[in-house]
Amino acid sequence: MALIELDQVTKLYRSGDSEFAALRAVDLRIERGEFVAITGSSGSGKSTMMNILGCLDTPSSGRYRLDDRDVANLSRVELAEVRNRTIGFVFQSFNLLPRTSAAENVELPLIYARVPPAERRRRSLEALERVGLAQRSRHQPSQLSGGQQQRVAIARALVTQPPLILADEPTGNLDSATSLDIMGLLSQLRGTGITVVFVTHEPDIAAFASRKLTMRDGAIVTDQAQDSAAAIAAAAGAHAATRAATPRIGGAR
Repeated sequence: MALIELDQVTKLYRSGDSEFAALRAVDLRIERGEFVAITGSSGSGKSTMMNILGCLDTPSSGRYRLDDRDVANLSRVELAEVRNRTIGFVFQSFNLLPRTSAAENVELPLIYARVPPAERRRRSLEALERVGLAQRSRHQPSQLSGGQQQRVAIARALVTQPPLILADEPTGNLDSATSLDIMGLLSQLRGTGITVVFVTHEPDIAAFASRKLTMRDGAIVTDQAQDSAAAIAAAAGAHAATRAATPRIGGAR
């Protein structure tokens, strides 16, 4: 059973007498453990697609099944639970609380899930360890580099152990070397069974995916498998070069 199933999903926006189709009868299956890039120019529908996949918006018509559940049949409370437990979100702008430590930022989804404080802290530190930032757990965002802030955001997405990670332009605010580093980290999740779907307009970032969807005018115009080995190898080389050139006290760029 696919983790994500879209059947003839259409999203219409209306303004006065005019109507705009942001998505047009989209059919899509994404299996568990896939690493998928969604690409396309501005206005192609990729952001609307991500909002639908993330249960942040609803289709005007068609059906969306996530983890074998019909999203249209879920209440607002159930949708909030899905966003908390089934989906981990990674944003271009990191969305970290500025005067809160890395560990406390990672704990936030667990607070909403009513996890006890001791368990929250344990899982937060484990998630930071997973992204190479355990020794930066007490640092606030202003004390971290852009790459480190995005790693905190990824740890926050992982802390509820969701089957799906949705990343919206995860490297958009990062330099080239740090972008490769972050994409290498996301690539590693494939081996854990987590499904990763990310939006990008950069070909070198899309190259990390094992499957690339290209959107135009609200429709998927190409859906192709690709060999991501070269991109992953480049990321490993960039990460090694960064570690060799940058003095550190624990953590990662």
